[in-house]
Amino acid sequence: MAIEVRPVRDGDFFAWLDLYAKYAEFYETELTDQKALVLWSWLTAPEHEEEGYVAVDGDRIVGLANLREFARPLEGDRGLFLDDLFVLEEERDKGIGHALIEKARAIAAERGLGVVQWVTAQDNQTAQRVYDSVAERTAWVTYEIDLGARARVEGRA
Repeated sequence: MAIEVRPVRDGDFFAWLDLYAKYAEFYETELTDQKALVLWSWLTAPEHEEEGYVAVDGDRIVGLANLREFARPLEGDRGLFLDDLFVLEEERDKGIGHALIEKARAIAAERGLGVVQWVTAQDNQTAQRVYDSVAERTAWVTYEIDLGARARVEGRA
């Protein structure tokens, strides 16, 4: 298997969508047509901060990674955040996840960025085995405020 990791292209939409829908399903998140189209428009717009990459085996897309740069005020530099990383279940343990992470690392190094960061679910042990082999697990705990959930509860959405 010769895996190529490259930026998404216009003709990738349906194969990419199939993978992204499986990613959303894995995380038990509803992927509406609107959400998928918004993300795709970001990934294919050169001026947007979100960038999409796919792992391709021949003519088949088998993995994806979406990433973006971010500021690191205390470090006085910028980093690269890996928002989404997914490999088809039947293609796991073939180095595809490693290849996608390596692409992110290479992009960050080429741009002179200080770090590549990402988060994963606490119970995603399969992914953590890959991540532990290529990166250092940090002591940081992630918090979030879901503003959409509050609006739904208050009847505004």
